[in-house]
Amino acid sequence: MKGIGTNEDTILMLIASRSNDQRQQIKAAYKKAYGKDLVSALKSELGGLLESLITALMTPPAAYDASLLHKALKGVGTDDEVLIEILASRSTEQIRDIIKTYKKEFGGKLEKEICGDTSGHYRALLVILLQGSREEGVNEALVQKDVKDLYAAGEGRFGTDEEKFITILGNRSAEHLREVFTAYRALSGFHIEESIKNETTGNLEKLLLAVVKCIKSVPAFFAESLFGSMRRAGTDDETLIRIMVSRSEEDMLDIRENFKKLYGASVYTTIQEDTTGDFCKALLYLCGGND
Repeated sequence: MKGIGTNEDTILMLIASRSNDQRQQIKAAYKKAYGKDLVSALKSELGGLLESLITALMTPPAAYDASLLHKALKGVGTDDEVLIEILASRSTEQIRDIIKTYKKEFGGKLEKEICGDTSGHYRALLVILLQGSREEGVNEALVQKDVKDLYAAGEGRFGTDEEKFITILGNRSAEHLREVFTAYRALSGFHIEESIKNETTGNLEKLLLAVVKCIKSVPAFFAESLFGSMRRAGTDDETLIRIMVSRSEEDMLDIRENFKKLYGASVYTTIQEDTTGDFCKALLYLCGGND
């Protein structure tokens, strides 16, 4: 970064191919050596999508999620796609870290701000997911009851008992729900996703579907989201950055495997086809190689 011009290749190699823990150590060492904030220095040298990506990579995971949620909630309107993606996919421990970091960084309670921006059954399920208090293990005695309750709440009646869907899908363990989904198909003849689409609409439908997909497979959920961010008229760069940054150290290899299985293409080559320049190079580092 010294002098005129910027060596972007070196910046990409040093940041995009390191872990977040290592980046935090580099940031601290840089400040000690040069008396400057590394993120501010990077911002002054970079621009556009590359700046957004590198800045995101320099942010600790909980702080990054908290900043995404704050941005989704502030101002006019709400970015429900971000709320749904984060709250449906993060682990109990990650949710707790996000809540603490949100309070520290933005001085407000995340739950209160979500309640102020959302309503109805959609809000109720978001609040349940924020509690991060899913039950543990499989309750075999409860599996069949949950199946019957879900059927009675939707396909088996005129109208829908949304609260029953919210309570069961928001509180049971992932292992328990996977058994419920299998038994539900056998009883009703419908996949649970089909029933959700038949019985609910709007943001509640989107959130319930995201919860079900993440219960079944978080990497498959993100493979689908990643494909959607690139294979539409123009690339959804915000979603692309969000997924690549937040999943690069979590389950990127599993996402790549699911992407290949679902779409017959590699994440690596799809990124090459849909992005350009240094932004593309940085994403390819995060991808971790070609299939």
